[in-house]
Amino acid sequence: MEYITSLLRDKGFKVTPQRLAIYKVLARTKAHPSAEMIFNELQPLYPTMSLATVYKTIEILKEIGLLQVLNVGEDSFRYDANVENHPHIRCMVCNRVDDLDNIETAGFADSVAKLTSYRITGQQFYFYGICPACQKKNDK
Repeated sequence: MEYITSLLRDKGFKVTPQRLAIYKVLARTKAHPSAEMIFNELQPLYPTMSLATVYKTIEILKEIGLLQVLNVGEDSFRYDANVENHPHIRCMVCNRVDDLDNIETAGFADSVAKLTSYRITGQQFYFYGICPACQKKNDK
């Protein structure tokens, strides 16, 4: 948390317990929560914190490069503290979102750059399906 604290200060942002708590929620989960999920998790610990505080903190964390915003086709965005380029997969039944680790995407980005003459500055890959838990429930 020292790194986060110094980064916030270096970028001119106040370090508050709520901001640190929001980052901790994101850093310790692979569930890719929405702002509402983060708010609901922290509400018992910070009863005076508003949903607006969560959104403002998310914008700050995004601005300083500590999280990425995911648009996996829902009404709200999801957030990921793993800022390395990596694909995600969403269950269309329970809306679970998982990282897809160990899948090489650089070759695909290189192909896109060659075909389009674009200089690729970022990428996000989303896959959709039915997770193993929902498949199991459906098979019963």
